[in-house]
Amino acid sequence: MKCEHCTRKECSKKTKTDDQENASVDVPSPAQENGEKGEFHKLADAKIFLSDCLACDSCVSAEEGIQVSQQNAKDFFQVLNLNKKCDTSKHKVLAVSVCPQSLPYFAAKFSLSVTDASRRLCGFLKSLGVHYVFDTTIAADFSILESQKEFVRRFRQHNEEEPALPMLTSACPGWVRYAERVLGHPVTPHLCTAKSPQQIMGSLVKDYFARRQNLSPDKIFHVIVAPCYDKKLEALQEDVPMASRGSRGTDCVLTSGEIAQMMEQSDVSVRDAALDTLFGDVKEEELRRHDGAGSDGYLAHIFRHAAKELFNEDVGEVTYRALRNKDFQEVTLEKSGEVLLRFAAAYGFRNIQNVVLKLKKGKFPYHFVEVLACAGGCLNGRGQAQTADGRTDKALLQKMKGIYADIPVQLPEASTHVQELYQEWLDGTDSPRVQEALHTAYQGPGQPTDSRDIKW
Repeated sequence: MKCEHCTRKECSKKTKTDDQENASVDVPSPAQENGEKGEFHKLADAKIFLSDCLACDSCVSAEEGIQVSQQNAKDFFQVLNLNKKCDTSKHKVLAVSVCPQSLPYFAAKFSLSVTDASRRLCGFLKSLGVHYVFDTTIAADFSILESQKEFVRRFRQHNEEEPALPMLTSACPGWVRYAERVLGHPVTPHLCTAKSPQQIMGSLVKDYFARRQNLSPDKIFHVIVAPCYDKKLEALQEDVPMASRGSRGTDCVLTSGEIAQMMEQSDVSVRDAALDTLFGDVKEEELRRHDGAGSDGYLAHIFRHAAKELFNEDVGEVTYRALRNKDFQEVTLEKSGEVLLRFAAAYGFRNIQNVVLKLKKGKFPYHFVEVLACAGGCLNGRGQAQTADGRTDKALLQKMKGIYADIPVQLPEASTHVQELYQEWLDGTDSPRVQEALHTAYQGPGQPTDSRDIKW
């Protein structure tokens, strides 16, 4: 079997049978390792499927494989258990940030409204010993706003000699890893430099929030709850530039499915609780999302912004037109018969490979492409809505789509908290701190040394 990420060489998974590939590995709890009996014993026994990670040995070095294997329930419960011991010098402040595409999964799985699901999840995590539970939507606000500005700048600078377009989104870690490690030039110069929501959330928690709480970044253990396994790989590359050097923004990523399994196995008494905010607000904030059917909606937000900024055109509802399939869609802005903007959404690796092929041939008609590794978008991440045999639970996914669609949409520009943070945290919208905290650079192409298949 060949992994979809690989184009230059055969993936090492090809030698495995499907049964071997989908075999799961038990993750021992701290209590098991230490021979202890404790309330967290069975909760940490999560299972991870090897085939759920989109990355293959073309993308992952041996050292990264070891680090990814440590991002599981065992790591999480080790910190919880340490916090219960008397040596307070080793205690950590536990902060969990939940991706907005994870909440519909909990709502559909436990037959709750999305608001009640967020309260149940928050209450469960706090019953285990987590101190703060955040929503990552505010980090996506920053990522989208910076992507909007970058697209307008690229559009104005674009020319045939030094093409700045198309701009390709950089929020999906599976796609970015594939672009960096397998494709390289000429694809990577087209990647948007805005950091992903997960990377920005790491900086918000380990820098902004840490300073508000008078905490050293290394005293905070930051966990992300996400819909896909590639977020675990993304966490390895994160740092917090304005905090202490070498401080990782995200210490551990757990998928929605891993958390749901803990909830199902738990006999801990749970009291529902409201999500926290980075600002210490007492009032519970209404859950909101961005304008995407199953993702953060970079295409819709950037399209509207560009239409207004570049052509003074106000766009209401964005109209998508399916081309090759439902996961390859086009959006255009036309005036007097002329196409002013041509955007596309390409989800899943078959569509991504078609995009890359046309880009390399120089026959690419689009100004912007929203690229996601998972067909169907982030709601369909392999870390949630899976059946026992590792297939997509289509009925559950359909419920999730309906729940997600009913969450109110708010434009990133409308967030007063984001505008305040630009001033208070980043010294303005165009300061050097913005570039440092909200943007990144991409490594050159090349195979990592000593690569191997991950064995979880």
